Amino acid sequence: MKAFSTLLLASVMLGSVSFAAVASDDKRPDHFKGQASETLEQALVNLTDYNAKLAAILAKAELTPADMAEIHQLTYTLEVALQKLDDEVDTLKDVLEEVHKGSEMMQFERVRDNGQRYLTTSQKFLKP
Repeated sequence: MKAFSTLLLASVMLGSVSFAAVASDDKRPDHFKGQASETLEQALVNLTDYNAKLAAILAKAELTPADMAEIHQLTYTLEVALQKLDDEVDTLKDVLEEVHKGSEMMQFERVRDNGQRYLTTSQKFLKP
């Protein structure tokens, strides 16, 4: 019975993937919701965890329809995590610009405050 449900899910997923390939990117059906990435830390954990899941599937000698269905689901969480990272990088660039401008104008507190904020956030992107 489990094999049948897996095959049924894979068939539905492949049908959805085929439809998505025909539809434009703007009209892709959203039928799965990725794991939330509400914070930078959560996005980094999701990226690490779901990259590992994707790597494990891709390491197989041959991919099955069930693998394709699982990959399809994984990509939703990865997309959400990457969007959060993109948002955080945009904010980080703005904070660094405040450091830059403050240094030009000799605004010591502006540089110190924004510099600390920049370092604290950017450190989260770096490996320990």
